[in-house]
Amino acid sequence: MIVEPILTRAVGVEGGHLLSSYLERGGYQGLKKALSMTPDSIIDEVKRSGLRGRGGAGFPCGLKWSFVPKDHPKPKYVVCNADEGEPGTFKDKVILECDPHMLLEGMAIACLSIGAEAGYIYVRGEFVRAIKILEKAVREARRDGYLGRNVMGSGKKIDIFVHSGAGAYICGEETGLLESLAGHRGHPRLKPPFPAVVGAFDSPTILNNVETLACVPHIITRGADWFTSIGPNPKNTGTKLFAVSGHVRKPGVYELPMGYNLKDLIEKVCGGIPDGRSIKAVIPGGSSAPPLKPEEIDVSLDFDTLAAMGTMLGSGAVIVVDDSVCMVKLTQRITRFYAHESCGQCSPCREGTHWLDLIMKRIEEGNGREGDLELILDICQGMMGTTICVLSDACAMPVKAFVEKYRDEFEAHISRGRCPMRGTHG
Repeated sequence: MIVEPILTRAVGVEGGHLLSSYLERGGYQGLKKALSMTPDSIIDEVKRSGLRGRGGAGFPCGLKWSFVPKDHPKPKYVVCNADEGEPGTFKDKVILECDPHMLLEGMAIACLSIGAEAGYIYVRGEFVRAIKILEKAVREARRDGYLGRNVMGSGKKIDIFVHSGAGAYICGEETGLLESLAGHRGHPRLKPPFPAVVGAFDSPTILNNVETLACVPHIITRGADWFTSIGPNPKNTGTKLFAVSGHVRKPGVYELPMGYNLKDLIEKVCGGIPDGRSIKAVIPGGSSAPPLKPEEIDVSLDFDTLAAMGTMLGSGAVIVVDDSVCMVKLTQRITRFYAHESCGQCSPCREGTHWLDLIMKRIEEGNGREGDLELILDICQGMMGTTICVLSDACAMPVKAFVEKYRDEFEAHISRGRCPMRGTHG
């Protein structure tokens, strides 16, 4: 089942990012409706919709909002995580560039749900075009009264600010993002306390991903029951944006019902594998997700099904790998990325990512040693669940899975002193 475009309805529309175009598509009707609702009723509607965070964790959105204390003396904030840095992920950028007012409306509704007067969009610094489009959208919304001191004549004050990051992957972690937003080094914090109580500027904060917040106006406008009717799994509702890359004929961003079949996505939606090649692996949720082998891809793309298989949906970044690819080289590229992006705050991550990268580089160059694979698995075990944030796990989980699922290829590198696929990959 393929549903009508919801989050991607402005894609390909000339001027679709402008306020005039957004209003023609029914924009800001959700905010208008939310202004007549109580904060609790807004949260309850989002809860009933079953909306789960689209940034990777899949935590229930409405439940997260309900954790913000109602009688806290400090100001409250809504923060959007637009620091899309996971390798393979590029779906939030589509919303930022094609339909920014949808995000602004979702953030404004989130502000109403907790009594916040300010929101911040933390955008990856490399997204220069997206930042310019967002800033223009904010100016349009202020000019026409959808943001500002008197939102839609309600007397409510809501404003939103665009903040550019500096290209650090660690600032995609919510507490690292909050530290960076406050002007500090982007080091993740220990939790608890959680951002709902101690968030932006040490105040209660809702922090959600772009895609998550973009769903909110549609839920308020069309109702929770409509949202829950999309998709085959009642615990994984609504549509999902899948960023498909790698060896497929038609890579891109696709909006499909949550729970869509992975094999169908690759073969029917994306046109299959080009050049007569076959699938060797599929990474279903960005570089931190353990890979699936070809016999495992007839599976539902939802949070719970993939978790039960030992991998994860993550942000929905599907990377397809064909049989021309060396798994050792691919794994070494993953370790190199995480070693570079570790903030260095925790020893298991700082030392573990670097150590894995050194070993993987040595194996890939033909200098592997007997016992290297056992050492890699041992290092991975020591990295998981031992640090402040999950960057350490994000490196260890896929590396462990690649070694276990494609061990014969790693062993061939070590025993032959070279890549057995030399000449077939770049």
